[in-house]
Amino acid sequence: SYDGFDLALAQEVCNRLGWNFEAVLIAWDAKDQELANGNMDCIWNGFTINGREDDYTWSVPYCDNSQVVVVPKDSGIKKLSDLKGKIVGVQTASAAYDVLTNEDQQKKLGDSFAELQQFGDYNTAFTELQAGSLDALAIDIGVANYQLNQRGDGFVKLDEALNSEQYGVGFKKGNTKLRDVINKDLKELKED
Repeated sequence: SYDGFDLALAQEVCNRLGWNFEAVLIAWDAKDQELANGNMDCIWNGFTINGREDDYTWSVPYCDNSQVVVVPKDSGIKKLSDLKGKIVGVQTASAAYDVLTNEDQQKKLGDSFAELQQFGDYNTAFTELQAGSLDALAIDIGVANYQLNQRGDGFVKLDEALNSEQYGVGFKKGNTKLRDVINKDLKELKED
């Protein structure tokens, strides 16, 4: 089974509306096709609004997030500039990838890496970091905190963040009807 903040929030909204909640595991880089084909009603999983404002119909933001870097504790990497010449991992089509490849954000830093490797999911990327195939992992702060709690002491999060962003629920462009229903419950949950 799947667990996490986004899923619990989605489940609560569905419970309040009397809807059946079904979490669907997808390949993240296929999210647009899955949404367009109607295989899912929305994208609700740490989905970053920033930089995608015009690509989807968005709910109100429900979470502030940052992109951070996790390194092995004994790596000697203490700040972002220490990543020059290093192998850094990211999830495919993730906010961290976007930050490190976007001219308006941290592309200069990303270009200084020996390599920027993409992975289908963060569990695989973290396993590669643990195995020493990566020097660092650029990752959402929530996922980083979870992984650090689960994997014990061998890793640290750098103090400097790559950026800060907001999460929202992404709907197919123009689907304001479903967005408005979800927004109403998100606002009520915030007030609760």
